[in-house]
Amino acid sequence: MPRVIRAKLHGLRVTGADLHYHGSITLDPEHCDRAGLYPTEFVEIWNKNSGARLTTYVIFGPAGSRCCVLNGAAARTCQVGDELIIAAAADVQPQDLYALRPCVLTFTPNNDIDQTLHYEVFKSAAREYDFRIVGDMTSQAASVHNYANVDIRAIRDDLRAKGLKPAEIDSFVEKFLTR
Repeated sequence: MPRVIRAKLHGLRVTGADLHYHGSITLDPEHCDRAGLYPTEFVEIWNKNSGARLTTYVIFGPAGSRCCVLNGAAARTCQVGDELIIAAAADVQPQDLYALRPCVLTFTPNNDIDQTLHYEVFKSAAREYDFRIVGDMTSQAASVHNYANVDIRAIRDDLRAKGLKPAEIDSFVEKFLTR
C-alpha cells in the first residue's frame, strides 16, 4: 500500500523551541483544523533553512497564537524564524487516491494562512494516475508571501506601467507567482 501525503503546512515559521519539554511540535489548533491534522498524530518535519528532517507528534497550543514550537530533542533542529514543511501521511490503496484531496496550507512570514491548496489525483488521457494542484477559491487572495525576494507590489506596478489591465495583472500573478 503506498504511503501518501494527507495534509501539509508549508512555510510555517518556528516561533519557539523548548529543549526541556516532553517532545513534540506545538501548533495552533486553528491551523491544524484547517489542514486536517490531529493532536498526537505523527508528522514529518522538514526544515527549509537547515535541511534537518525529523518525525514527531502534534500537540495543540493556544488557538489563534500562530505558534510553531519544537519541543524536546526536536528543539535542537531549528532556530526561531526557520521555515518548516510539516506533513502528515496516510497509507491508501491506489484506487483510493482519486478520493483523497490533501489540504496544503501556505503561510505568510507571521504564520497567517496565505493560501489553501489541494492536491488531486485524477485519471487523464495520458495516464491512469495524473496530478494537479488546485486553489481553494474561498480562501484568501493569492499572494507570493512565501517567496522571500519577490516584491509583488513592484511587479504589479511594472505590469501596470506596461499597460496591462487589472484583470490581466491578476491573471499573470495567479499563473506565474502563486504556484
